[in-house]
Amino acid sequence: QVHLVESGGGLVQAGGSLRLSCAASGRTFSSYTMAWFRQAPGKGREFVASINRSRGYYTDSVKGRFTISRDNTKNTVYLQMSSLKPEDTAVYTCAARPIDSDYESYDYWGQGTRVTVSS
Repeated sequence: QVHLVESGGGLVQAGGSLRLSCAASGRTFSSYTMAWFRQAPGKGREFVASINRSRGYYTDSVKGRFTISRDNTKNTVYLQMSSLKPEDTAVYTCAARPIDSDYESYDYWGQGTRVTVSS
């Protein structure tokens, strides 16, 4: 079982930056692929980024602006968001699945942190 807690959301002006954090419970954090998803008002949940042992993957709309990273000593995954746009406004949620899983769905989810980008 993995318990995920996000933090770092808030209100920021367009062009600004925020760093989201997701702290995970358990002693096997390094054995999980971690991801960030987001859900904008009135829209479905969207994949944002994921990271396995070290490589990050991104949806096209955030490439070059967002960076996902992890610190296995702190059981934490980060999402550094820069050049934020109003369309980045959403609830951001982190998720986890075993690194060696043969499926793409995620087993564990946090509660989410809200990001609002004003124009």
